[in-house]
Amino acid sequence: AKLIFTTSMFLGTTITISSNHWITAWAGLEINTLAILPLISKSHHPRSIEAATKYFLTQATASTLVLFASMTNAWHTGQWDITQLTHPTSCLILTSAIAMKLGLVPFHFWFPEVLQGSPLATGLLLSTIMKFPPVVLLVMTSPSLNPTLLTFMAISSAALGGWMGLNQTQTRKIMAFSSISHLGWMTIIISYNPKLTLLNFYLYTMMTAAVFLILNTNNTLSLSTLMTTWAKNPTLSAMLLLTLLSLAGLPPLTGFLPKWLIIQELTKQDMAIAATVISLLSLLGLFFYLRLAYCATITLPPHTTNHMKQWHTNKPVNTSIAILTTMSTMLLP
Repeated sequence: AKLIFTTSMFLGTTITISSNHWITAWAGLEINTLAILPLISKSHHPRSIEAATKYFLTQATASTLVLFASMTNAWHTGQWDITQLTHPTSCLILTSAIAMKLGLVPFHFWFPEVLQGSPLATGLLLSTIMKFPPVVLLVMTSPSLNPTLLTFMAISSAALGGWMGLNQTQTRKIMAFSSISHLGWMTIIISYNPKLTLLNFYLYTMMTAAVFLILNTNNTLSLSTLMTTWAKNPTLSAMLLLTLLSLAGLPPLTGFLPKWLIIQELTKQDMAIAATVISLLSLLGLFFYLRLAYCATITLPPHTTNHMKQWHTNKPVNTSIAILTTMSTMLLP
């Protein structure tokens, strides 16, 4: 069953990103949604069933809106081609639909809840591969969308992703809010340079995958359990520190590259104020990444916690974790 779900997920993604016609794009998105639902509700816990229900409802609404936008466009222009989306109303509807799919502000409420209800591996899929088809659709339709609206949504996403992440103690929710603020960085640049959006998305996927795989290896769901994992695998915790700082976008690391290029492009487009605002808002993200990193690596004895220390494991670390952490820290240098 798991094989069927993962293959159909990849199939849906491939259908969406390779389609020219709106109906095939919609069909790919639907296949994607239906394939990930069993993976969310796999553990029969009320929390995960609730997460699956929330996910299904939002994604179904968003898919309907995609269909609606393409139909209104076809009525007015006779075009079913994705790149030919020209009618202003359908552009607005499509923007809101894709924002719903991605979890951009103001349609972000479902994402932290769903991520908190699903296991870590599914959380990784939800925050990386499930965001890929909507991002591709956004890139394909970006010339006709409204740049002011996109900039507004992007800045509010960066702001809310930063502010709401400050008070969280659950690692999955922190990763959800970090994802929302990263999507803000991707959306602000999409009308000016869509290639930068894709670059940002690839690097974000790489770093998020590294963080989620490390958390999955250490089996940490909250900050209090993160405090005791350094004993289990000290090297892995040190790499988690670096990967988190890379996600925050600190200069020598990979995560700085997309932020640097985006700020440069925004100043070229005479949007220095927007660039300043979004850079200041990424400091909020830096705060909770630093708190994660602090809990992971700096709370060593004598700062004792009332949790059981975990045994040191000599189990070799997964190769993919090694590759991903190395790339997410060393790619820019």
